[in-house]
Amino acid sequence: MKIYTKGGDKGRTSLIGGERVAKTDSRVEAYGTVDELTAYTALLADMLMEDERLDDCTQMLRRVESHLMTVASLLAVGEGGQDKVAALNDASVEMLEQWIDQLQEALPTIDKFTIPGGDKRLSMCHVCRTVCRRAERATLRADEEHGVAESAKVYLNRLSDLFYTLGRTITLRAEVEEILWRP
Repeated sequence: MKIYTKGGDKGRTSLIGGERVAKTDSRVEAYGTVDELTAYTALLADMLMEDERLDDCTQMLRRVESHLMTVASLLAVGEGGQDKVAALNDASVEMLEQWIDQLQEALPTIDKFTIPGGDKRLSMCHVCRTVCRRAERATLRADEEHGVAESAKVYLNRLSDLFYTLGRTITLRAEVEEILWRP
């Protein structure tokens, strides 16, 4: 099978179910941003693999990558495709919440905003967090126009919190100074 089809040369693509839409469609923007987030999440997991103190975090991110593929597929559904995509169950969001709670238990409390930097892995957590927020906003726009599975919206909202908590965890475990914003 060839990787190129030439079908998108005129700025259109197919959603799951066969519906043809412009590549500027809000659903395409949303699942494209989730695709970008998946790639950054994989890069972050690859970076964490180099430090055994972060093995549990690497495993978390590998699960997140799979969940993000499901989120992207939910966003890529067009007319007639609703029955062709697996749902993202509540357990996926609950898993994120459990991970956040577990990581947060070990973290010192702070009363200031954190600033990325001090370690490339920490900075990559913030890249993932901000791309996740952009994916969430794109998903909300797609939801306003076409409707989106509630689970996809909730998952992205919670995932950005995981990336933030993971960044703080890296500063603690890697013994990196946490940079706090002091205006």
